[in-house]
Amino acid sequence: MVPGIDLAGVVTESAHADWKKGDRVVLNGWGVGESHWGGLAQKARLNGDWLVPLPDAFTARQAMAIGTAGYTASLCVAALLDGGVAPDGGEVLVTGATGGVGGVAIALLAAAGFTVAASTGKDGEADYLRRLGASTVLDAAGLAEKGKPMQKERWAGVVDTVGSHTLANACAQTRYGGAVAACGLAQGMDFPASVAPFILRGVSLLGVDSVLAPRERRVAAWGRLARDLDPRLLDAMTEEIALAEAVPAAVRLLERRVRGRIVVDVNR
Repeated sequence: MVPGIDLAGVVTESAHADWKKGDRVVLNGWGVGESHWGGLAQKARLNGDWLVPLPDAFTARQAMAIGTAGYTASLCVAALLDGGVAPDGGEVLVTGATGGVGGVAIALLAAAGFTVAASTGKDGEADYLRRLGASTVLDAAGLAEKGKPMQKERWAGVVDTVGSHTLANACAQTRYGGAVAACGLAQGMDFPASVAPFILRGVSLLGVDSVLAPRERRVAAWGRLARDLDPRLLDAMTEEIALAEAVPAAVRLLERRVRGRIVVDVNR
């Protein structure tokens, strides 16, 4: 199995009605790199239904600096907006803020006019997070331990990449009528919470899946990225490596020693 859950490139041959030679495309999810050979290769043969057009705003490298993480962040922002969270409604919290999802979510939310609070467990990252658009930087330790079922209302909305106690506390701190977009499980798959925020404050918990999201949602997510994400911010959150460095980079990722995104240049 060739790994790699996303890729960007140019069509060289197509029997699919939507695509022709020379089209620029991007792919995220659909089991690629898990049940179908993935993106860490110079060529890939793919189901044409899985592809979306690569926006003109981005090069292939920039698209992979965004990658599945940034595309997921865009889906989370759309979920909050669709859930009624508005820029004038109060602060929005982003957990796991130094990760790929978190970084792009901060940038997109700030571009949309939100006041963003970033939660991270990594020391020395406050300046980086503020460059992305965060107004406040919080120590993740304050969210990571078991908390009360109902806590002081603070957040109009939340983008959570962490799960477990962090997600439970974020829900407990969300304001009346607010929404929480959950897309990750960095702390754990468990959800040690109560129903109190949902039945007493009308909080909405919005699950965000990027793997099987329908095409129209994908196209809209990439459209938001093309419109609202400053490509210059990608440089601050991106490291580029050669294909041969992918395995050592994966080890660093598992050890939580990676900030932002890693782009793999499959041609070197």
